[in-house]
Amino acid sequence: MTNTDILSYLKNYNGPDVRLMEICGSHTAAIVRSGIRTVLSDKIKMISGPGCPVCVTVTSYIDRLIELSENPENVICSFGDLLRVPGSRGCLEEAKAGGGDIRMLYSPIEMLKLAKDDGLHNYIFAAVGFETTAPVYASLMESAIENGVNNIRLLTSLKTMPEVVKRIGGKMDGYLLPGHVCTVTGYALYEPIAAKAGVPMVAAGFEDRNILQAVFALVKLKGRGVVRNFYPSVVTRDGNTKALESLDRFFEAGSAAWRGLGSMEDSGLYLRNEYERFDAGSRDLTEDRENSGCHCSKVITGEERSTDCPLFGKACTPSDPKGACMVSREGACFNEFINR
Repeated sequence: MTNTDILSYLKNYNGPDVRLMEICGSHTAAIVRSGIRTVLSDKIKMISGPGCPVCVTVTSYIDRLIELSENPENVICSFGDLLRVPGSRGCLEEAKAGGGDIRMLYSPIEMLKLAKDDGLHNYIFAAVGFETTAPVYASLMESAIENGVNNIRLLTSLKTMPEVVKRIGGKMDGYLLPGHVCTVTGYALYEPIAAKAGVPMVAAGFEDRNILQAVFALVKLKGRGVVRNFYPSVVTRDGNTKALESLDRFFEAGSAAWRGLGSMEDSGLYLRNEYERFDAGSRDLTEDRENSGCHCSKVITGEERSTDCPLFGKACTPSDPKGACMVSREGACFNEFINR
């Protein structure tokens, strides 16, 4: 079928209701920005899932970073969007204003030179992300060890996708798999999950036509527990072997807490025991507290749309976010707000 035929089918679809979840935050941003939801039949519902790493990070993790920043021996390094995520004691941006040495970096590798040139401080990176970014932290560890840099630490909030897809499972009629994650992991590991849940899953790119093709496939495959790859230029069945070997060298799976979903076994990545000296206290950060009235936990799990939250666009805006979903550029609330 041509792209025009696909668009016409999706626009005029009049079959049973279909609930499709895009897991990746980058897909959420692309779908909202391109207006894809506006060209779909009312019977096709696109639902944003827990694919924004900042959004699923629990408040105890932010609190731990703030605690570490209060020690004058520590320098906290982070990506920019994490600085404004609320913890139970405020956010990192406020801790920086209060005197904490907190620095925004564009890559964890930047921290290596900073730490090497400054032997008086511990440099701690807020290692948040999924399988896409986790290999970068493995590369940082490898470089630190090779160069004898011993004053770096990671506070990890690294999550893996299969367990959360398994948890939500048959609550959706299909899943748009995270293309970036599948580039690393491959798509084969989703095949038993799709088969057990009885729902289709499609790996897709981020251009409008790629997403529309994937949505079309999911609608047509409804009720079939199969996986399809619509992103063959970068995604293979078995993934990036070199990246996976690097991850396996430095990290091991463990229980991790997700906002809105609680703790899930084997859904987090932690430094192995032999590299424990580089860990800044990442385990057992399970407590999560949302601001009063914030519905981020329900938005992340697909129970509600961003506009269902009573704070959305009123008390909670990108300039004054009350929840993590309004902070990150991959967050459902942020994208819904800027594209209203």
